[in-house]
Amino acid sequence: MTPLGFIPEPLTLPLDRILPSRKIPEGLYGSRKFKQIQTSIDAVGLIEPLIVGKADKTSGLHVLLDGHIRLLVLREMEFTDAPCLVAADDESYTYNNRINRLTTIQEHIMIRRAVERGVTPDRLAKALNVDVSSIHKKASLLDGICAEAAEFLKDQHFSANIGSVLRKMKPTRQVECVELMVDANKITVGYAQALLATTPSELLVGGAKLSKVRGVTAEQMAKMEREMGNLHGQYKLIEQTYGQDVLNLVLAKGYLVKLLDNTAVLRYLRQRQPDVLAEFENVVQTVSLDQ
Repeated sequence: MTPLGFIPEPLTLPLDRILPSRKIPEGLYGSRKFKQIQTSIDAVGLIEPLIVGKADKTSGLHVLLDGHIRLLVLREMEFTDAPCLVAADDESYTYNNRINRLTTIQEHIMIRRAVERGVTPDRLAKALNVDVSSIHKKASLLDGICAEAAEFLKDQHFSANIGSVLRKMKPTRQVECVELMVDANKITVGYAQALLATTPSELLVGGAKLSKVRGVTAEQMAKMEREMGNLHGQYKLIEQTYGQDVLNLVLAKGYLVKLLDNTAVLRYLRQRQPDVLAEFENVVQTVSLDQ
């Protein structure tokens, strides 16, 4: 079992026992980031604990590993202590480079939880320095989205506006479209709208046909629907063999590297089979199936 990088339970430490590990950048106090964090702490408190190292055995001080701006804001606001996560080792790298930021759905869950606990959308918008309409969109992100589609999106970052596109489709089509977007690594509103435009009326909520896309005839729309269905089927077939194809490429490349290292074989191919040699060299230089 891999050991944790920090002690799971946060500790409340006095701010005068936390020692910053780098200098304050010039102009930080007037920066947008500083003001945003200050507004957030003022509205909803400190959400993300500071990350500190173990206490020095002589001085009892903790070196701050991550959260320098938060520490400065807390001191500016005359806080005396703060929740901290204590690192289990002595490495002084920045933890911002080693952690995963909130996904879109995790952010949605946190906003919903805050609203359920009595924090108003206006207060959240002020804390996060965003328009209140953005809070409403994120809070209602999964309304009308089936559990299977949400599961595909749980580890992704995407615009909250995608929710309004997906909820126009029935669950089976939602899952199909989300799977396509995730597999293509293109989770965008534009792609979602394109998939919506090619969705048959029987897979739309209420069965109502979408209004015509400007500049596209009914025949063109029908053709797009058929081609999208064919494309999805072909994609799934390729997906099934992709792993084996990659393995075959790696094995073939390894064999050809050794083969072309043989001087006699290389000379023979140059003299008798230059076209074959060119193909072998292309395989050796290939690093992925995309090439």
